[in-house]
Amino acid sequence: MTRPTHYNLPTIVLHWTTAVVALGLFAVGVWMVDLGYFDSWYNRAPDLHRSIGVLLTILVMVRLLWRQFFALPEPPVNHKPWERVVARMTHVALYALLLIIGFSGYFISSAKGHAVDVFDWFSIPAVISTIDNLEDTSGLIHKTGAYAMIALTALHSTAAIKHHFIDRDTTLKRMLGR
Repeated sequence: MTRPTHYNLPTIVLHWTTAVVALGLFAVGVWMVDLGYFDSWYNRAPDLHRSIGVLLTILVMVRLLWRQFFALPEPPVNHKPWERVVARMTHVALYALLLIIGFSGYFISSAKGHAVDVFDWFSIPAVISTIDNLEDTSGLIHKTGAYAMIALTALHSTAAIKHHFIDRDTTLKRMLGR
Protein backbone atom coordinates (compact mmCIF):
# COMPACT_ATOMS: atom_id res chain seq x y z
CA MET A 1 0.00 0.00 0.00
CA THR A 2 1.47 3.33 -1.01
CA ARG A 3 1.34 6.12 1.51
CA PRO A 4 -0.40 9.37 0.59
CA THR A 5 1.48 12.67 0.42
CA HIS A 6 -1.15 14.67 2.33
CA TYR A 7 -3.55 14.10 5.19
CA ASN A 8 -7.13 13.36 4.18
CA LEU A 9 -10.02 15.52 5.40
CA PRO A 10 -11.25 13.16 8.17
CA THR A 11 -7.70 12.98 9.61
CA ILE A 12 -7.40 16.76 9.57
CA VAL A 13 -10.82 17.22 11.20
CA LEU A 14 -10.01 14.61 13.88
CA HIS A 15 -6.66 16.29 14.59
CA TRP A 16 -7.96 19.85 14.95
CA THR A 17 -11.12 18.84 16.81
CA THR A 18 -9.04 16.90 19.33
CA ALA A 19 -6.61 19.81 19.72
CA VAL A 20 -9.27 22.49 20.21
CA VAL A 21 -11.38 20.40 22.57
CA ALA A 22 -8.39 19.24 24.66
CA LEU A 23 -7.05 22.78 25.02
CA GLY A 24 -10.54 24.05 25.85
CA LEU A 25 -11.02 21.36 28.50
CA PHE A 26 -7.66 22.25 30.01
CA ALA A 27 -8.64 25.93 30.23
CA VAL A 28 -12.03 25.09 31.72
CA GLY A 29 -10.41 22.68 34.18
CA VAL A 30 -7.97 25.33 35.42
CA TRP A 31 -10.80 27.87 35.66
CA MET A 32 -13.35 25.70 37.41
CA VAL A 33 -11.17 24.55 40.31
CA ASP A 34 -11.32 28.09 41.71
CA LEU A 35 -15.11 28.42 41.50
CA GLY A 36 -16.81 29.20 44.78
CA TYR A 37 -19.76 27.22 46.09
CA PHE A 38 -22.19 30.05 45.33
CA ASP A 39 -20.89 30.61 41.80
CA SER A 40 -23.55 29.86 39.17
CA TRP A 41 -21.03 27.62 37.32
CA TYR A 42 -20.05 25.59 40.43
CA ASN A 43 -22.09 22.54 39.37
CA ARG A 44 -22.56 23.25 35.68
CA ALA A 45 -18.87 23.60 34.72
CA PRO A 46 -17.85 20.16 36.05
CA ASP A 47 -20.86 18.56 34.34
CA LEU A 48 -19.87 20.10 31.00
CA HIS A 49 -16.20 19.29 31.56
CA ARG A 50 -17.08 15.65 32.33
CA SER A 51 -19.43 15.23 29.38
CA ILE A 52 -17.07 16.83 26.87
CA GLY A 53 -14.17 14.87 28.37
CA VAL A 54 -15.96 11.56 27.82
CA LEU A 55 -16.71 12.53 24.21
CA LEU A 56 -13.08 13.57 23.70
CA THR A 57 -11.87 10.23 25.05
CA ILE A 58 -14.16 8.45 22.60
CA LEU A 59 -12.86 10.71 19.80
CA VAL A 60 -9.26 9.81 20.68
CA MET A 61 -10.14 6.11 20.47
CA VAL A 62 -11.76 6.75 17.07
CA ARG A 63 -8.56 8.54 15.99
CA LEU A 64 -6.46 5.56 17.03
CA LEU A 65 -8.73 3.21 15.07
CA TRP A 66 -8.63 5.57 12.09
CA ARG A 67 -4.82 5.48 12.14
CA GLN A 68 -4.93 1.68 11.97
CA PHE A 69 -7.04 1.62 8.81
CA PHE A 70 -5.85 4.67 6.89
CA ALA A 71 -2.20 5.25 6.07
CA LEU A 72 -0.71 8.54 7.18
CA PRO A 73 1.68 10.36 4.88
CA GLU A 74 5.43 10.00 5.28
CA PRO A 75 7.17 12.97 6.86
CA PRO A 76 8.89 15.27 4.35
CA VAL A 77 12.26 13.90 3.23
CA ASN A 78 14.21 16.74 4.86
CA HIS A 79 13.27 15.55 8.37
CA LYS A 80 16.31 14.29 10.22
CA PRO A 81 16.20 10.80 11.77
CA TRP A 82 16.17 12.21 15.32
CA GLU A 83 13.26 14.50 14.38
CA ARG A 84 11.28 11.50 13.18
CA VAL A 85 11.99 9.64 16.43
CA VAL A 86 11.03 12.63 18.61
CA ALA A 87 7.89 13.24 16.52
CA ARG A 88 6.83 9.60 16.88
CA MET A 89 7.50 9.60 20.63
CA THR A 90 5.60 12.88 21.04
CA HIS A 91 2.59 11.55 19.12
CA VAL A 92 2.51 8.32 21.14
CA ALA A 93 2.84 10.29 24.38
CA LEU A 94 0.05 12.71 23.39
CA TYR A 95 -2.33 9.84 22.59
CA ALA A 96 -1.40 8.08 25.83
CA LEU A 97 -1.85 11.25 27.88
CA LEU A 98 -5.22 12.02 26.31
CA LEU A 99 -6.42 8.53 27.24
CA ILE A 100 -4.91 8.69 30.72
CA ILE A 101 -6.53 12.09 31.31
CA GLY A 102 -9.87 10.80 30.05
CA PHE A 103 -9.88 7.62 32.13
CA SER A 104 -8.56 9.32 35.27
CA GLY A 105 -11.33 11.92 34.89
CA TYR A 106 -13.84 9.09 34.72
CA PHE A 107 -12.38 7.55 37.89
CA ILE A 108 -12.55 10.91 39.70
CA SER A 109 -16.24 11.17 38.84
CA SER A 110 -17.19 7.55 39.50
CA ALA A 111 -15.01 6.89 42.57
CA LYS A 112 -17.96 7.07 44.93
CA GLY A 113 -20.02 4.62 42.87
CA HIS A 114 -21.97 7.17 40.81
CA ALA A 115 -22.45 6.79 37.06
CA VAL A 116 -21.02 9.48 34.79
CA ASP A 117 -23.79 11.19 32.83
CA VAL A 118 -22.90 12.52 29.40
CA PHE A 119 -25.25 15.41 28.52
CA ASP A 120 -28.20 13.25 29.61
CA TRP A 121 -27.60 11.25 26.42
CA PHE A 122 -26.15 8.22 28.17
CA SER A 123 -24.48 7.20 31.41
CA ILE A 124 -21.32 5.26 32.04
CA PRO A 125 -21.68 3.16 35.20
CA ALA A 126 -19.04 3.17 37.91
CA VAL A 127 -16.90 0.06 37.56
CA ILE A 128 -14.46 0.64 40.42
CA SER A 129 -15.53 2.35 43.61
CA THR A 130 -13.94 0.25 46.34
CA ILE A 131 -10.35 1.49 46.07
CA ASP A 132 -9.28 3.79 48.90
CA ASN A 133 -8.33 7.30 47.77
CA LEU A 134 -9.31 6.54 44.15
CA GLU A 135 -10.70 10.05 43.69
CA ASP A 136 -7.56 11.76 45.04
CA THR A 137 -5.12 9.52 43.18
CA SER A 138 -7.08 9.90 39.94
CA GLY A 139 -7.22 13.65 40.49
CA LEU A 140 -3.43 13.86 40.78
CA ILE A 141 -2.99 11.73 37.65
CA HIS A 142 -5.59 13.84 35.82
CA LYS A 143 -3.95 17.14 36.73
CA THR A 144 -0.37 15.97 36.10
CA GLY A 145 -1.38 14.40 32.81
CA ALA A 146 -3.15 17.57 31.70
CA TYR A 147 -0.11 19.74 32.37
CA ALA A 148 2.15 17.20 30.63
CA MET A 149 -0.22 17.24 27.65
CA ILE A 150 0.04 21.03 27.48
CA ALA A 151 3.84 20.84 27.57
CA LEU A 152 3.91 18.24 24.78
CA THR A 153 1.36 20.22 22.78
CA ALA A 154 3.66 23.24 23.04
CA LEU A 155 6.57 21.11 21.78
CA HIS A 156 4.42 19.69 18.98
CA SER A 157 3.23 23.16 17.91
CA THR A 158 6.71 24.65 18.12
CA ALA A 159 8.05 21.86 15.91
CA ALA A 160 5.32 22.47 13.33
CA ILE A 161 6.10 26.21 13.29
CA LYS A 162 9.85 25.47 13.04
CA HIS A 163 9.23 23.18 10.07
CA HIS A 164 7.07 25.83 8.41
CA PHE A 165 9.18 28.95 8.93
CA ILE A 166 12.75 27.65 9.27
CA ASP A 167 12.82 24.40 7.27
CA ARG A 168 10.18 25.68 4.86
CA ASP A 169 8.72 22.22 4.37
CA THR A 170 5.11 21.10 4.05
CA THR A 171 4.61 19.67 7.56
CA LEU A 172 2.20 22.34 8.78
CA LYS A 173 0.55 22.96 5.41
CA ARG A 174 -0.41 19.29 5.11
CA MET A 175 -2.24 19.35 8.47
CA LEU A 176 -3.97 22.59 7.45
CA GLY A 177 -5.31 20.82 4.36
CA ARG A 178 -3.13 22.52 1.79
